[in-house]
Amino acid sequence: MIRKSTLILFFSVAAIGLLRAQHSVARLWNERLLDGIRTDLARPTVHARNLFHTSVAMYDAWAVYSPNAEPYLLGKTVHGFSCALKPFPAPADVKAAQDEAVSFAVYRLLKHRFENSPGKENFYKEIDFLMDSLGYDKSNTSANYFCGPAEMGNYIARCVIAYGLQDGANEAGEYANLYYEPVNPPLYVAAPGNPDFVDLNRWQPLGFAQFIDQSGNVFENRIPPFVSPEWGRVLPFSLKESEANVYQRDGHDYWVYHDPGPPPYFDTTKTGGPSEEYKWNHSVVAIWSSLLDTKDGEMIDISPASIGNIQEYPTTLEKYHDFYNLFEGGDPGIGYDNNPKTGLPYVPQLVHRADYYRVLAEFWADGPNSETPPGHWFTILNYVNDQPSLEKRWRGEGPVLDNLEWDVKTYFALGGAMHDVAVTVWGIKGWYDSARPVTAIRGMAEYGQSSDPDLPGYHPGGIPLVPGYVELINPGDPLQGPNGENIGQIKLWAWKGPFYIPDPEHDVAGVGWIRAAGWWPYQRPTFVSPPFAGYVSGHSTYSRAAAEVLTAITGDPYFPGGMGQFFCKQNQFLVFEDGPSQDLTLQWATYRDAADQCSLSRIYGGIHPPMDDMPGRFLGMEIGPEALEFAEQYFHKDPLPTDVAVFSLFPNPTLSCIQIEYPYEGALPVSIFMMDGRQVASLELNFADNRAFLDLSNLHSGVYFIVSEDANGQRRFSRKVIRL
Repeated sequence: MIRKSTLILFFSVAAIGLLRAQHSVARLWNERLLDGIRTDLARPTVHARNLFHTSVAMYDAWAVYSPNAEPYLLGKTVHGFSCALKPFPAPADVKAAQDEAVSFAVYRLLKHRFENSPGKENFYKEIDFLMDSLGYDKSNTSANYFCGPAEMGNYIARCVIAYGLQDGANEAGEYANLYYEPVNPPLYVAAPGNPDFVDLNRWQPLGFAQFIDQSGNVFENRIPPFVSPEWGRVLPFSLKESEANVYQRDGHDYWVYHDPGPPPYFDTTKTGGPSEEYKWNHSVVAIWSSLLDTKDGEMIDISPASIGNIQEYPTTLEKYHDFYNLFEGGDPGIGYDNNPKTGLPYVPQLVHRADYYRVLAEFWADGPNSETPPGHWFTILNYVNDQPSLEKRWRGEGPVLDNLEWDVKTYFALGGAMHDVAVTVWGIKGWYDSARPVTAIRGMAEYGQSSDPDLPGYHPGGIPLVPGYVELINPGDPLQGPNGENIGQIKLWAWKGPFYIPDPEHDVAGVGWIRAAGWWPYQRPTFVSPPFAGYVSGHSTYSRAAAEVLTAITGDPYFPGGMGQFFCKQNQFLVFEDGPSQDLTLQWATYRDAADQCSLSRIYGGIHPPMDDMPGRFLGMEIGPEALEFAEQYFHKDPLPTDVAVFSLFPNPTLSCIQIEYPYEGALPVSIFMMDGRQVASLELNFADNRAFLDLSNLHSGVYFIVSEDANGQRRFSRKVIRL
């Protein structure tokens, strides 16, 4: 009899072999990284950086053996950090060398980055198993890249790790905040109201009996701190210093790239102006909560025939009122008449409205498997890459790329974009420090209502009344309390919250009248809202930036075949309440449609108001193309001069002196290296009439490399010389 563990291992080895036939090693390692993220702490900034740095390691390990590409960090100086590279022997089998270098580079980097992960034990087993399955000796830790591609991979990992330890992320300090402090005391969400807030324009920590992040990790700290409020200081990929404003608070710098300006601010002293926009935006969140009612019977078409294809985005707060449908949810997307790939109409898919909105909130929250938003877009990219109709032509043009080249280039571009989104968005979050809806809605309800001075509970800072959705508790109301203590307070027609779900596998909270003091986002009671400020939405920015990158690299705004899909099984997909009540499939015609859907999901989930969402979409439209264009400069390099008329040296072999011909006048720095990479000389050649002489008489017999670089570290020429 085969033991169960042996059987699992057998099938695992077989699966690796099958995957190697279908996928590149870069894809295999990207999948392992995503697994590591799923069992680590749910930190979107940290994992955007991990995805980027891993993509750099993959790309450089491929590019260093490519005759037509330039590495990003290897052999370069990036943000003042130098990763030296000396001449090394060319491998006999370039593709095998690239596979091996990629594997060692990523393996070493992941070992370092996840050494303190709560899922470390199983994750280490997973990546050890992959190395073994690929046939590599993971005990080889040498970084002497003269010896071969394994050592080259180890060396690249060392460079990426060293770069990360000085990039401003405070990795050595476990990414802890250095100086940010919240102005509001914690809101203990299980208790009613928000009685102790100081400023409804600022972020408020949340207090829990038990805090569990979206990856399922339990925290001892029941008041989780703001995640990455100083992330704007992290060294970016393509962002330029000219795009940044540097602000100071309490004597500390906050870097803000692509500064969108402040959100509308709440004012308790008067009605009208920006304060009304603040109230309306958060009221949208409360009202859309009412659309999560599984008993309302409303059916909608969620196919591309009715969803997507937005014609115009609002550029002012006033235009938000027409863009976001206050009472029905959704946006003004007009859908598509036909699938452009098949020429046929999209088939309608009628589902319960509440099922659709609940699934959106769950699916887009952190990815279906908690790989965080930047990781989620890598899973979408991998899904796209698996579609048989996708032709892997860069920007839809030119030759079909092999799987490894396609993967390392797409990961590098998408990783750079996701990293720059994290630097930009969390720089904005840290500086503007805005409140989440749970703070704002409960806080405004503490003031009362701001609609009618003749009604009870009037206050300029109160929440606006909306008949059927936001009302006063009157005498005789079931919510008035045993002694009428709640009369005159605010009630909401909304999702009733997690305490109305006795058994998440079989029950739903439903929608009904609740006290505004007890309003909950559509989230678990152990999570409620992400532990960082709302403005601007990271989901909106990550998604739109990724959609722009995927649109550009494939040369097509549409998913392969004209539609992307994700299936959700009846009564199995939702986590903290039962549902959906029927099978449904999320569908998107274009990458931008998927991004727009993600943006709306955060409103249904009670996490963001529209004023957080739309600026994020516009930021993504800037950051995605900017990062892609920056990445593309490394995909092509000018070949080293080989024509005798451009560069020549002779005699070679030589006994003592060689003559060099090169189109240059004046002094040119030259270094001489042994075959093992050791530098033996550094000097200047004086060119006159495009000719110089190099004396090798003081060198022993052997093989050397002569290398010349300009002041920026760019290679002018490199030649092998034999000294007899």
